[in-house]
Amino acid sequence: MKKWQMINGKWFFLFFALCSLLFILTSCGGKVVKKEEDFDPERYLSKADILINDKEYEEARKILLEVKNRETAKKYAPQAQLKIAESYIRDGDIDIGIEEYRKFIELYPDNQYASYAQYQIGMAYFSQIESPDRGSGAAQKALQEFMRLKELYPRNPYREVLELRIEKCRNIIADGELMVGEFYYKKESYNAAINRLEGLLKQFPEYKRGDEALFLLAKAYKLAKIDEKAKEAFNKLIEKYPSSKFAPEAKKELEKFKGK
Repeated sequence: MKKWQMINGKWFFLFFALCSLLFILTSCGGKVVKKEEDFDPERYLSKADILINDKEYEEARKILLEVKNRETAKKYAPQAQLKIAESYIRDGDIDIGIEEYRKFIELYPDNQYASYAQYQIGMAYFSQIESPDRGSGAAQKALQEFMRLKELYPRNPYREVLELRIEKCRNIIADGELMVGEFYYKKESYNAAINRLEGLLKQFPEYKRGDEALFLLAKAYKLAKIDEKAKEAFNKLIEKYPSSKFAPEAKKELEKFKGK
């Protein structure tokens, strides 16, 4: 009798174990749970690159955040942070991308790619420059970030192209100021035009359209009945820009003053 009970007990145990296994399998959708794959940060970064190129930005960021959270040596975490910023820029979320690049500089100020992150901040604003009437604000921000790059990382590898970017930003800003000056001039708000044009020529003395700005300023002085400053501006135009198309007209205006 005892032997029979022991046999029944063994069969009950086996039956119970089998039922438990079936329950686990069915609760997992009938699939055997696979062992979690080994964490390989290089492979994760490569996979994120593929996803970014395929415009799967959100999925790429999930992988990159995992690298940042799990990579204790912090060898690959900076790369992951850069790629997170890049993914936002490429996804059209410029402001978030800029903040992620700033976060990189805060977290890794001495990293070899810190100057790259600062350059990308400037380029993010620079890419938004469309025209003088709409791009002046973006040009101001880009110029500020490019100058910050020069200040913080004087030996940055972008020095040659950086000067070209800075010059374009300055010209865009100056073009915008000239447009505003012309607007006030046409509205016959001569004092407002004078303030704008004086500021333009003071801030950008080597502006490529400086002769045009100076000629408009001289005419605004004349119409505002500030004759001495008008004559001074016309003379300066002739001296500084003798080959300008505005020089002959400036000479005619000076002749008119002699007749008064």
